[in-house]
Amino acid sequence: MSNWLDEVRWDEKGLAPAIAQDHESGKILMVAWMNKEALKLTAEQGHAVYWSRSRNKLWHKGEESGHQQNIIEIRLDCDEDVILLSVEQKGGIACHTGRERCFYRKLVGQQWQKTDSILKDPKSIYTS
Repeated sequence: MSNWLDEVRWDEKGLAPAIAQDHESGKILMVAWMNKEALKLTAEQGHAVYWSRSRNKLWHKGEESGHQQNIIEIRLDCDEDVILLSVEQKGGIACHTGRERCFYRKLVGQQWQKTDSILKDPKSIYTS
């Protein structure tokens, strides 16, 4: 029997995109990256762990903000190269801007319009 982690088609850097979706509303909250270790920890610990490309290290979602993502379900797409996490978003905020989701801008005509309001000032979320 093969290791379930080896069934994911990781890219040349050993990463795969991971979509976090609210398990109740179905809203896409954010997209991040995972490597094997992040996916393994996510499955074992029951909360989202990503790979931070900018910091080049594992990132436990909510480790600084408290806005952890508890895992309801983990799915793999038909091409085996995208991970879908059904999550319960703690605090109702997934975005570092203090919004519910990272996809808060919508193309209207020829410009991006902010459609989601800030729920909490990022300065009060990230105090370090």
